[in-house]
Amino acid sequence: MDIAALVSKRSTCLRRSVGAVLVKDRRILATGYNGAPSGLRHCSDIGCIREKLNVPPGERHELCRGLHAEQNAIIQAAFHGVSVKGATIYCTNHPCSICAKMIINAGIVKIIYRQGYMDKLSENMLEEAHIIVSQL
Repeated sequence: MDIAALVSKRSTCLRRSVGAVLVKDRRILATGYNGAPSGLRHCSDIGCIREKLNVPPGERHELCRGLHAEQNAIIQAAFHGVSVKGATIYCTNHPCSICAKMIINAGIVKIIYRQGYMDKLSENMLEEAHIIVSQL
C-alpha cells in the first residue's frame, strides 16, 4: 500500500491523487496513477473540467479528461503484455464503478484499498463478481 501511495504522488489531477499497484505472486506487475492520457496536456496545466462545471466527486466520470489509477495500471500491464489474471490490486481509494468493471473483466481477484470513496454500484458489482475487497 505504501508503494500505491508513493505512485499517487505522480498524479496530475487537481481534485484527488490516487495510486494503484497490481501484484501477483508477491511481484509488482504494473502501477498506475490518475492523470491525462500519455502525450496530452494535464489538468494541472489547463485546469479541471469537472471543477469548472461543479460536478460532485463520484459523478459524471465521462467529463474528466484523466484516467483513473486502476485503469492506468491495467492499461500499462496490457501495453507491456503482462497478464493480470489472478492478481491483487492495491489502491489508495476504493474503485469507482467504471474501474470495478475493468477489474472484473481483467480477472483481478482481490482489491485492497486505503480510503473510502464508496460507490454503491461498484460495491454491488464487485460482490456479485466474488472479488475480495478489503480496507487497510
